[in-house]
Parts: sequence; C-alpha cells; structure tokens
Amino acid sequence: MSNGWHCPTVMMYGGDELAAWLGTRTERSITLLLDEGIAGAAIAASVGEQIERAGRTARTVVIGGSGDLTAVTGLARQLADTELVIAVGGGSLLDQAKLAVLLSADPGTEDRLRVPQRCGLILLPPAEHRGPRLVAVPTTLGTGAELSAVACLEYPQGKRLVMGGSLRPDAAVIDPEATATLPYALLAEGLLEVLFRITGQYIGDHRDLPTEDALAEALAVRAVRLGAGLRSADAGLRAEIAKISGLSHAGWVLLGRAPYAGRGWYLANELSTGLGLRKMTAVAALLPPLWSAIAAGDTRLGSARRLDRLWRLLRTAVPDAALPEDPGPGIAALIDSWGVIREIAADPAELTAVARSSVRAWGAGLPMLDGLSAADIEALLHRAVPTKTSARGELSLTACG
Repeated sequence: MSNGWHCPTVMMYGGDELAAWLGTRTERSITLLLDEGIAGAAIAASVGEQIERAGRTARTVVIGGSGDLTAVTGLARQLADTELVIAVGGGSLLDQAKLAVLLSADPGTEDRLRVPQRCGLILLPPAEHRGPRLVAVPTTLGTGAELSAVACLEYPQGKRLVMGGSLRPDAAVIDPEATATLPYALLAEGLLEVLFRITGQYIGDHRDLPTEDALAEALAVRAVRLGAGLRSADAGLRAEIAKISGLSHAGWVLLGRAPYAGRGWYLANELSTGLGLRKMTAVAALLPPLWSAIAAGDTRLGSARRLDRLWRLLRTAVPDAALPEDPGPGIAALIDSWGVIREIAADPAELTAVARSSVRAWGAGLPMLDGLSAADIEALLHRAVPTKTSARGELSLTACG
C-alpha cells in the first residue's frame, strides 16, 4: 500500500536523451554496468557512445548470474569510488545494481540483509547516507525494475523481496534499441508480467477506489490491446509496453491499496523457485485456477465482484479474440493466444514442498498469505500443475481437478 505519491525517478524516452541528461550532471566518475548477455550488443555500444558524447569516460564492469548477497556485496565494493552508475540489463542485473549502490553508501544495510528470518520480505529503512546515483537502462520488458523500489535477492532458501525507497533508481532510459533483439517469447512474458501485476493489486483489494481503479483498468485494457499486436514486435509497441510496465509501479496505481493485495505474486514466486521454472511460466500456470477460485467466492484470494468487473473490460478490449466469459478459462485463453507456456508438471511431493515453503515465507501469521493453510495452497497448486504419476515404470501426466 502507498499512502502518498511522488516519482523521484527521471524518465527518459529514446536513445539520445541520456547524453543530454549527463550534460546537466556534475558527476565525473562513472561505472557502466553491463549484463554479460548484452555486453556485445548494440545497446551497450550506444550507451557507451552517449557517455563519451557527454564528455565523460566510464569504467565498464560486466556481471552475470541472478545475484546472491555475496555477489551484491562484491559489486558494492567495486562501486566504492563511483559517483554515477549506469546499469544496462534485465531485471536481475538492475536489482543487483540497486542493492549494490545502496550497500556502497550504507554498508550497515548488509547486516539487515543477513539477519536470519523466515519471512520472504525484507523492509529497509531510509538510507542514512547517499550513494552513487543510478541510471537504469532495462533490456527486458515487464519487471519495471527501472521505476520500482523493490529488488529480488537470492538466498539458499529461495528469493526474498527487498523493499525500500532508497532502491528506486535516480533515472531510467526507455530505449527501444535496448529490447530490439528480445525473442517473441520474452516479449509475451513481459506483457503478461505487467498485466499480472496490475490485475493482482486490483482484484486482491476488495475496496473500490474510483480514481485509482480507473487508472488500473485503463492500464490493464491497454496491456490486452497491446497483446493483439505482439507479433509485430516493432519499436513503438516495445516502448508502449515499457511505459505501462513502469506505470504499474507508480503510486497512483497502488495508492490506498490494501497491503500485500496481490497474493498471486507470492505463490508464483514459490512455485517458480520450487520447480526451477521461469517466473512467468509459473504465473501462466497459476493465474487461471487462481482467478477461478476468486470467481467461485474465495475472498481470501481476492474479490469476485471486482474480478468480474475487470474481466468484462478486458475480454471486450479485443473483440476479435472471442475470449470466454468466465475469468479463469478466459485468462487461460488470453495467455494461450499470446503464446506464453503454461503447461508444466510436478511430482505431488514437490507441490507439497512448494505449499509449505509458501506458508513459511509468507503466511502462518505473516500478512502476505494470512488465512491460507498449506493444504489450501496445495489444493490450488494441484489445479494449476498436473502431477507426474508413475505406472509400471512409465511416466504419465495426470491433471488434478
């Protein structure tokens, strides 16, 4: 929930804006942080050229991997003498950059990140010291990491969500060139992530907030309409997806919302971690039965009334799609039309373990999944994930209802 709204991140659209912005800055020591997957890509060269055009030189650091605390603290040490960090990469790289910038300024934060706890959420207080400025240049779509005040951090027991206003980047560059080589599957997953984030907060809160609801509805409808043109993957469409991705983190969408309203996120996080899946594969599998459960009246997961209202808007946003009236089958059909994979399978014991980890990290007295038992979650997971059964040594798939 947000009780107030402001957007401290300077947004720049287009590849030429960064050089102009740098020309207004006083920072001289710059580190260019590149995801290893794009170090040789055109966007890396373009950002480097803009730094030079602004009369600066930059030290380049290339990193890979999803990033645990050891990796992040090591990166923070490399940034000790840097005044400005320009991070170019996907959501994982940007998360590492956000955490490393914070740790380089306020090493005491490391102690908080190391405190043993079962909760999957780590709330950070305001930073005591100002670290390097951070410019985020996202090369993927959907995470909105360039505008968010959260970051995911790997731990042995799974991913934790770190949250604090000091994690929000100072500036962000939305450049279509940065996503020019994204394969179609990642474009579709990115758009699904945006839709999942907007609808989860909207449906998970039972209260009506007329202005905030209207904005969320408009963004969700916009996402569905953009999905109809996904196959084109042109620069304009990619830029529009990036815009609504960032807006989905903005205060007006979340203003006054119930805390932790988007319960599907916590379940999808544990499902993807427990089964070793891509996050959006887990979301695509989970979302149809989740919406069906809400539509059937499970108020712990969300509001059937608000889901019905939102789905009526979404299913008519693209009339040619002829989506089913029921929200669960409807969102399944929409996901399939975008080509996002949602067919997965697991052993029953794996789903039991995911349910238990969900309760441990987010429930059992914690507010994120309060009121949901491991048995409740496991039943939902069985509706989302067919289970593997072995008969006479042969593997088959059995869909659980």
